[in-house]
Amino acid sequence: MFVDECTVKLAAGEGGRGCVGFRREKYEPWGGPNGGDGGRGGDVVLLGDVNTNNLVDYKYQPHWRGERGEHGQGSDCHGRDGKPCILRMPLGTVVIDLETGKPVAEITADQQRIVLCKGGNGGWGNTHFKTSTNRAPRRANDGQPGEAGSYRLVLKSIADVGLVGFPNAGKSSLMGRLTKAHPKTAAYPFTTLHPQIGVIDYPDEIKGPKRLLLADVPGLIEGAHENRGLGHRFLRHIERCALLIVLIDMAGTDGRDPREDYKHLMRELELYDRALLKKPRLVVANKMDVPEAAGHLAKFKRRHKSVDVLGISCSSGDGLPRLKKELSKRVAKFRAAENASH
Repeated sequence: MFVDECTVKLAAGEGGRGCVGFRREKYEPWGGPNGGDGGRGGDVVLLGDVNTNNLVDYKYQPHWRGERGEHGQGSDCHGRDGKPCILRMPLGTVVIDLETGKPVAEITADQQRIVLCKGGNGGWGNTHFKTSTNRAPRRANDGQPGEAGSYRLVLKSIADVGLVGFPNAGKSSLMGRLTKAHPKTAAYPFTTLHPQIGVIDYPDEIKGPKRLLLADVPGLIEGAHENRGLGHRFLRHIERCALLIVLIDMAGTDGRDPREDYKHLMRELELYDRALLKKPRLVVANKMDVPEAAGHLAKFKRRHKSVDVLGISCSSGDGLPRLKKELSKRVAKFRAAENASH
């Protein structure tokens, strides 16, 4: 089950109580106070984990709490600190505070640690309250409560290349051809019901990155920017991609016009987030093995003269080696420009 959004209630552990204790030994009947301090409560820590790919662990167990600090004891024995509650998060997770509605944390790297809720400090034992006028204090502090809150976890997949297109354009087939992923493929819309991440591996002789992450976003429909067809939940998974593949069914299956398909896809991306149009993109014309595709491609190029188009066939495999090389070259160029700007 793929879960990319859920609500959790988190609470750090409270601190342990300080102890009221006195030293009583055979030759020290009035040895003075020796109550230990309470331990600190356990934090709630978010840990980036490259091996975690969704939020299903928090969908059905939304309540998480750090361990309470141990109470202080006599003989100056301080309580043990509570164990932290470590929550492993997929890369790309954004944490939103439900009280303010604002993002408070973002997980972008493996093993990245963020303390979201701090544990409460332990209480002081009565040793701290000894003075020249009060040699036997019977006062100790309670531990402080830990921080707590309700949060919404939203996953925005981190991938190098985002794959977008209308249903039945062949996105899952292309994913299966380019990566080792095995998404379901069938001749009906919305075969893919949640975003999938696949790995494109490159041999050593190819310059550029040795692997790319490809995100297959479920088919968009008109009105996706208004969250029709779960549009928002799908589109957010391509926000962090370096390159967008716009996959067009150039055969015009079911009477579709490839030129209008491209126009509507660009419109949906613009209405959702104008910044998506500024990302580098490559139009990939699929189903070029179908006889009608060549005529559609010629019409497409006449209308969209400034658009880069690369023809392929997921069925026969034509054009796929060239597409892989093009993806590597373009992502490497984008990353180099990104690093130079920083």
